[in-house]
Amino acid sequence: MAATYITMAELRALLGLTSITLYSDAEVEECAQASEDILNAYLYFNTAPIAATALSANVATITTPTPHGFVADQSVTISGSGATFNGTKTITGATTYTLTYDKTASDQDTHLVRPYGKITGAFHATAYASTPAVREAAAALATTIWQARQAPGASITTVDGFIASPYQLGNTLIAKVRGLIAPYMSPKSMVG
Repeated sequence: MAATYITMAELRALLGLTSITLYSDAEVEECAQASEDILNAYLYFNTAPIAATALSANVATITTPTPHGFVADQSVTISGSGATFNGTKTITGATTYTLTYDKTASDQDTHLVRPYGKITGAFHATAYASTPAVREAAAALATTIWQARQAPGASITTVDGFIASPYQLGNTLIAKVRGLIAPYMSPKSMVG
């Protein structure tokens, strides 16, 4: 899937690579997609992780490691949990850590989902691809990622050695754009 917060063409223009064929579209797209993936980990979406699944008497049970916030009669999309459980479902019952829905299939004992699957509910906000602050954050991150590729470790080698600089892709990477995305940050990303 192509990045939408900053497109490959936009990143090429930002980096001044529009007429340079030295770098493939795939390389530039990877930087754009990486910035979007990083931002998505911090932005709010109506999702919850799936830790376990089970099926008994045509009722599927999904277990989450954290309170999921979904309610009965809500439509959700389940992914990353196996073909039997994946798809758009209507919740028939919910507790703090489980939800159930009707599913006609053979019984399956409870099994862990690793890596976690995902439950996605309706999202009633403007798409982030058209939110200026998120697009600017994506541009800043993609540019930093691209520059780190060109000078790994952000250090420049000189005749008498090298000039050390902080690693550009370290744990402070998101701090560069946190102010831009603050209104859209998920409470889950602010803990820890």
